[in-house]
Amino acid sequence: MKTLYFINGAMGVGKTAVSRALQKMLPDCAFLDGDWCWDIAPFRVTPARKALVMENAARLLSAYLACGDVRSVVFCWVMQYRETAESLLSMLPLGNVRLVRVTLTAQEDTLRARLSADIAAGRRSPDVLARAVSYLPFFEGDTGAVRVATDGMTAEQIARAIADMGT
Repeated sequence: MKTLYFINGAMGVGKTAVSRALQKMLPDCAFLDGDWCWDIAPFRVTPARKALVMENAARLLSAYLACGDVRSVVFCWVMQYRETAESLLSMLPLGNVRLVRVTLTAQEDTLRARLSADIAAGRRSPDVLARAVSYLPFFEGDTGAVRVATDGMTAEQIARAIADMGT
């Protein structure tokens, strides 16, 4: 049985780092970052772009799930609305797939420190800080996923906990 790890959370909580660490732990594991499906400049959220991104993500995830050489798929993305995750999942062939849904969380001070370091290193633009903090409340409610706090933990520690959920 294949496993789909569906990792959600605000910008800066560690989705990409944890997903990369998880991919290294799992044999024959594909990784897809939802942001790759939305790499359109300039960044704007429009109905047409959102539909395109959802279709792109669904196609790629479906192809990974259909591939006999892939045992696990790790997908991460900022899905601040539960409906976004549910809609994407409804587009996937999940009949014989174990689904592990995780929402990564962090305290505001942790998030600010991580993003400030990324901004200082030139990995992110300064505007991400206010956006990420404003997104935190979206992940406090029911996201349909197991919540995992990332404060004070390494990506590898978090990935190990998530990998254990898939066994």
